[in-house]
Amino acid sequence: MSSSSFTRVDKLLSSMGYGARKDIARLARAGGIVFDQAEILDASVRIPVSADLPRRMTVAGKPLDPPAGLVVMMNKPLGVTCSHKEAGELVYDRLPARWRRRNPAISTIGRLDKRKTACLFHRPGPDGSACILIAGRQVPSVSDGGRHAEHPWNDLRRN
Repeated sequence: MSSSSFTRVDKLLSSMGYGARKDIARLARAGGIVFDQAEILDASVRIPVSADLPRRMTVAGKPLDPPAGLVVMMNKPLGVTCSHKEAGELVYDRLPARWRRRNPAISTIGRLDKRKTACLFHRPGPDGSACILIAGRQVPSVSDGGRHAEHPWNDLRRN
């Protein structure tokens, strides 16, 4: 988001998974939202959205999660699946609950089953959606007898 972008507090926090807009309004009236060291009592006010927002805003006494542009690295261990619908533990179960309510939602590119391990990176997709990329030149695979398999994303460029 550009430094000149403004948005309503309730819309921003709702899209980041902090709750419904009515929950955000209730939290604001109770003094639970602070921006630039001042309480925001009206959740309908507009604030500038920039990369430094997590340093400038707290929600319920904790720094705000990063807005769009968030990058997360996750170790996907054996026994955990990259899916929303499989039985058992999913990579999404390892994220904070409110991150699973973000809009756009966090999702994976492709799918790794329980027998694979990998390093996953979360970043916004080109269409504004969020995605997780599998990175690494060689990712060990239990299903291939311990050999290392090349991945289609092994040419990821550093920003």
